[in-house]
Amino acid sequence: MSLQPIPSTTNQAEKQKVTKSRSLWVDAILRLFKSKTSIIGISLIVILVITAILAPLIATHDPTATDIPNRYQAPSGEHFLGTDELGRDIFSRIVFGTRISIQIGLIAVGISLIVGVLLGAVAGYFGRWVDQIIMRIIDIMMAFPSILLAIALVAVLGPSLRNAMIAVGIVGVPQFARIVRSAVLSVKETEFIEAARAIGGKHGRVLMGHVLPNSMAPIIVQATLGIGTAILDAAGLSFLGLGAQPPAPEWGAMLSDGRAAIQNAPWVVGFPGLAIFLFVLGFNLFGDGLRDALDPKLKQ
Repeated sequence: MSLQPIPSTTNQAEKQKVTKSRSLWVDAILRLFKSKTSIIGISLIVILVITAILAPLIATHDPTATDIPNRYQAPSGEHFLGTDELGRDIFSRIVFGTRISIQIGLIAVGISLIVGVLLGAVAGYFGRWVDQIIMRIIDIMMAFPSILLAIALVAVLGPSLRNAMIAVGIVGVPQFARIVRSAVLSVKETEFIEAARAIGGKHGRVLMGHVLPNSMAPIIVQATLGIGTAILDAAGLSFLGLGAQPPAPEWGAMLSDGRAAIQNAPWVVGFPGLAIFLFVLGFNLFGDGLRDALDPKLKQ
């Protein structure tokens, strides 16, 4: 009589956990694409990304080429959105500005994400004096209005697009740190985390391998919403002359350059402002839909 191998209970539990995790993410994706506002947000983001990738093919003119005799031309067949104070084609500048805006959003949020997740996870997991020190630093940062703190950081680092992205990224750290800390505090008390500790799991492995992966939902939502905020903050810095420097076709800088002609040539500021509006709206709608999709209370 041959002996049949006894299935491992541990392996079965791991498979069930993976299957359950997959089903939760699949359900979230399905709920995301059932939301009309999410679809609108995703559509806007896709259009912007395609525009950034195909900018050299979409643009009709060199975004930095000046043509003084044709300055402040109204929208026409030759210049779809008109020209600015130096005769540059506004449509082409907005198209190439999409690349800069996406770069700002990704890099700034990336800085906020890495630093904020690290601080929030350490504070929430270890608690006690570590938590007190980190969160008091976060409280001090949050005591300053975000744009004023960003202006102060750029003033120290020097005006440039790179420094503006660093400043905006640092300003966004407190939001990530607080959200991650809250998620880690709730996850670290669950039974499977206690089991991981009981079998001798080291703090770093438990935190990175078990706690953070189960705290990803709010982090993803905040990262998505943070891109829109980063674009607005960076545009504000560029408007003040602290961000992207001429002749870079950054939308905030375009608003600053054209504000003197807002009455005689409203298209100079109207179209860059509309581009910022659509960019931020797309990520905000997508972030709101993602937040609803990842909320387990909404699962039917």
